[in-house]
Amino acid sequence: MIGIIGGTGLYRMEGLQVTRSTDIDTPFGRPSGPVMLGRLDGRDIAFLPRHGLRHDLLPSEINFRANIWALKSVGVRTIIGVSAVGSLREEIRPGDLALPSQYLDFTKGLRAGSFFGKGLVAHVSTAHPTCARTAALIARVADSIGQPIHRDKTYACVEGPRLGTRAESFWLRGAGADLVGMTNVPEAFLALEAQVGYCVITVATDYDCWLDDASQHVSAEQVIGQFKESLGRVQKLIARAAAEYEEDESRPCRQALKAAMLTPRDQLTPEQKKLLDFLLI
Repeated sequence: MIGIIGGTGLYRMEGLQVTRSTDIDTPFGRPSGPVMLGRLDGRDIAFLPRHGLRHDLLPSEINFRANIWALKSVGVRTIIGVSAVGSLREEIRPGDLALPSQYLDFTKGLRAGSFFGKGLVAHVSTAHPTCARTAALIARVADSIGQPIHRDKTYACVEGPRLGTRAESFWLRGAGADLVGMTNVPEAFLALEAQVGYCVITVATDYDCWLDDASQHVSAEQVIGQFKESLGRVQKLIARAAAEYEEDESRPCRQALKAAMLTPRDQLTPEQKKLLDFLLI
């Protein structure tokens, strides 16, 4: 089943016929909001608003572990996220859609970034942090409906909640980032630890602040306005991708823990075994 994580401005999925809304407790606390289960274009879907139904969570306040755990607990094995981003490249214009395939992590350690620890040790490879097959599905669907989309972009995740300085904007460009946002880390890496496929459709809402024209510099008002204008196209793309989605257990993301575990199983407590078994499903 596909799970959708809605970003800024996307708190309910258009066309989703909700059959059940459930509050889920996880070993890591409560997720951002209720998980909404239903049907979208004839397919079972789970939806979760990343920032809460009223957008009352800063990026650093999001319980990313609980969000990923909650979605997996209802049967999600692939996540399609939606995120607003700033563009660090002139060719990625405000309103454009893009698919990140790589991440630069410039968060500051405020976010719990792993399911592991406290006696349970694993090191998951994040050389390829997103699900290539899900990205290929989204790109193929985008082509079929005439929706341009940039592919294989690098997303720099910053802590926020403040918007960046010009020096930071130029620095991120020099570091090789194409997009800048505040929420895909550790979300992408936690999905991989949970062996859940992950791919995000980003909406470029602005040019961050690297352009000389100050009227192009990012503001919260600009982000919300441009994102809302793009939501219809994003939701259409997700609905079509969901309709064509087929689960594939051979995907690398579904075997991410195969060579990652270091702590011998016979040394684990019953609670640790239970946690690990859930991640391995």
